[in-house]
Parts: sequence; C-alpha cells; structure tokens
Amino acid sequence: MALTASVQAWLISKLGTDTSLGDLDARYTRLGTARAVALEVLNERLANLRSQVATVGLSGVVNVSYAENIKAYEREIALLESGDLVGPDEPSNPDNEEAAIGWVQLVARPRR
Repeated sequence: MALTASVQAWLISKLGTDTSLGDLDARYTRLGTARAVALEVLNERLANLRSQVATVGLSGVVNVSYAENIKAYEREIALLESGDLVGPDEPSNPDNEEAAIGWVQLVARPRR
C-alpha cells in the first residue's frame, strides 16, 4: 500500500514537518493505516521522553520541564486510540451505517 499525498499531509500535520517521509512510507507499507503509523511514532516519542529526566533546574537560573510535552503526547495518543481522530484512509462511518436524514414539519398551535 503506497503513501498517498492526503495521507502524507495528514501524518505530517500530526507528527510535524521534521518527520522523515521515507520513514513514514516504510511504516505505512508495514502497518497499513495512517492511524497505526501515527500511533507508533507518537508512542516512540513518548517512550523517549519518559526515558529522560522530566525536569531539570539550576536554582535561580533556569528550569526546564518536559511534563507538559508528555501530557500532550498522551492526549494525542488517547484521541487516536479512541477513534476520535479519523485518518484520511479510514471510512468516516466505520459501522457502515447510513446517515439519517429526516424532515420535521412544524405546525402552529391554535391560539386560545
């Protein structure tokens, strides 16, 4: 399965412009969906952040914390896993349910 322009654009929007297109193409061929590729990359990045010191500080000079970055990765992963973010290569209606369109007629009530 080849990486299309729309799938590539979606992945770049989720993973950033510094992501290697060759790496994305190889992962997409192996995994088959954009959601799976995004999850794999984000989980790797999260694991890398967790393996490092989360907060570094030099008293009175500088404090650096990666705690918010970790939380942001966790939120994005949760959205992808829950299905709230639909990839461009996935059907927008996974249950194959037809959208219901109906008509409602409004009728004025008689005055008293």
